[in-house]
Amino acid sequence: MSLLAPRVILVRRETDLDRIQASYTSAAAARFVLERKGLTLEAVEDTHRRFTEALHRIRAAIPADWRQATILRADVERFVFGPEDVVLAIGQDGLVANVAKYLDGQVVIGIDPFPGQNAGVLVRFGVSDTGDALQEAVKGSIRVEERVMAEARLDQGERLLALNEIFVGHASHQSARYTLSCGGQSERQSSSGLIVATGTGATGWAASILNATHASLDLSPVQPRLGFLVREAWPSPATGTELVRGLVEEAPVVVTSEMDGGTIFADGIESDHLAFDWGRRVEIAPSARRLRLAVP
Repeated sequence: MSLLAPRVILVRRETDLDRIQASYTSAAAARFVLERKGLTLEAVEDTHRRFTEALHRIRAAIPADWRQATILRADVERFVFGPEDVVLAIGQDGLVANVAKYLDGQVVIGIDPFPGQNAGVLVRFGVSDTGDALQEAVKGSIRVEERVMAEARLDQGERLLALNEIFVGHASHQSARYTLSCGGQSERQSSSGLIVATGTGATGWAASILNATHASLDLSPVQPRLGFLVREAWPSPATGTELVRGLVEEAPVVVTSEMDGGTIFADGIESDHLAFDWGRRVEIAPSARRLRLAVP
């Protein structure tokens, strides 16, 4: 048992007002740009005020003798999380996905500062729930979902984790060329790329692809199973369209690049990517690491 007081890490995004203040030299300049977009500075300021009030209430719910730190989403990849940290992700569902791949066993409590504006798939607690949730997390009595993550491993050892999905394709989103292998089948393809989704991600990007193709995949957030979906596969004498969706369980889906400018990124963050140029090979499968998501 640790002799140190519990440590709570608050993770948040910049608000629109934070970004505006960083981009414009004056309120008048910001107002002019916003009004041309049909927005008002007052609305942005009001949202910032409400978020700041919620953040103040959350901090007040943390016991005074506990340690705490606040970081922005952009700083998560450089932050060193301790094994016993409790992470509060304050914002939209996507913030939980952004922080998940940098954790290893820490409990994440998603706090929704604006109930009714988010889907609430991953941010399951309200601001008023913070104190009780923290106490239960530290005691080890909070209910936790072990959510499956996807892991991409390149032939030279690099790896990438995702809570929602991993994208494989061309960096410019032009036609991607590769060979796809899964379940004893293999096919050369030219497409808009493919995604390999988790059960959590099945409600996001994967859902839009499935809806457009009138297809389905049996995915669960907590079962070690992924699904791959090829986007707009193009039939030609050299490329096929038969192996465009499927499940990934014990054996990985394997993709071998036949293009220059290929890329692999996770959870929609294109800046955090792996190069996937001609001849490189990636295996994508359920990861041994899980997101430990607190649920009410």
